Amino acid sequence: MRGIDLNREYFDRAGKPMLQRDFPELWQRLAAGMAGHGSECFGFDDEISRDHDFRIGFTIYLSREDEEKYGFALNRAYLKLLKDAPPQKIDSRESPLGETEYGVIAIEKFFLRHLGTPGVPRNWREWLYTPDYAFAEALNGAVFYDGSGEFSRIRREIANGMPHDVRLKKLAAYLATAAQSGQYNYLRCLKHGEKGAASFALGDFVRATANAVFLLNHAFGCYYKWLFRAMRALPILGDQADALEFLLTDNADASAKSEVIELIAAQIIAELKRQQLVSGNGNDLENFAFELQSAIVNREIASLHIMEGA
Repeated sequence: MRGIDLNREYFDRAGKPMLQRDFPELWQRLAAGMAGHGSECFGFDDEISRDHDFRIGFTIYLSREDEEKYGFALNRAYLKLLKDAPPQKIDSRESPLGETEYGVIAIEKFFLRHLGTPGVPRNWREWLYTPDYAFAEALNGAVFYDGSGEFSRIRREIANGMPHDVRLKKLAAYLATAAQSGQYNYLRCLKHGEKGAASFALGDFVRATANAVFLLNHAFGCYYKWLFRAMRALPILGDQADALEFLLTDNADASAKSEVIELIAAQIIAELKRQQLVSGNGNDLENFAFELQSAIVNREIASLHIMEGA
């Protein structure tokens, strides 16, 4: 079973009865589930990933007022539950950088931890400059129960609320980066004899293109470790993950990789046109990046450098 399923089972078996019994006045206001760091929050955990920082548990999300009033007692009750009704034991070591986000937390503290804002971003700057992977971590996992609906509401608004101008700006930045790194600098670096720089160029092209694909799906690209796996599940251009991975892992010659870059660019442009975001011609991603930028209504966003936001 995946970590999400193991945690849901533990919450239903032990957590829910404890909360209903010991905190009846709080039950209708709290939420419980899991989200944040870790492969288990994305549903990508396996036997390999469970060798470190893997535990079974759940998180209780509270309003700020309820966290101040009940947080200490609720956290003690949660820790007692782990002893009195222990979850399945998983042999997993703890690492210095690991962090399993179980226990009790105020809703706004959860979003502050991941996004730097206590909930839905409050302005275009917070939308633009918050990394995509941070949004992915704030929205992943599962909500097992939400009495007030507040935690789920905030997650829905984040998932669906990116302003159109910010989406255009981020797409423009990713396409400009992809054009410079993949369509322009990759072969030029090789001609200069800079093989390492050429590898960096391919990496930048892959990263920018993958994140653009997530935006075209109205989604957020996650941490690089899981980027390809998450991309393959996307309904729009998810099949391009194999082509992007080919650029990084295959020993094909430069001309073959350059052809793949152009084929991927053509697929991106076709999807931009299908979504009626651009109307130009050609296969130069940079031209379409500037077309996207020119469609931005907000003057402050439109005045930013073409690559800002990637």
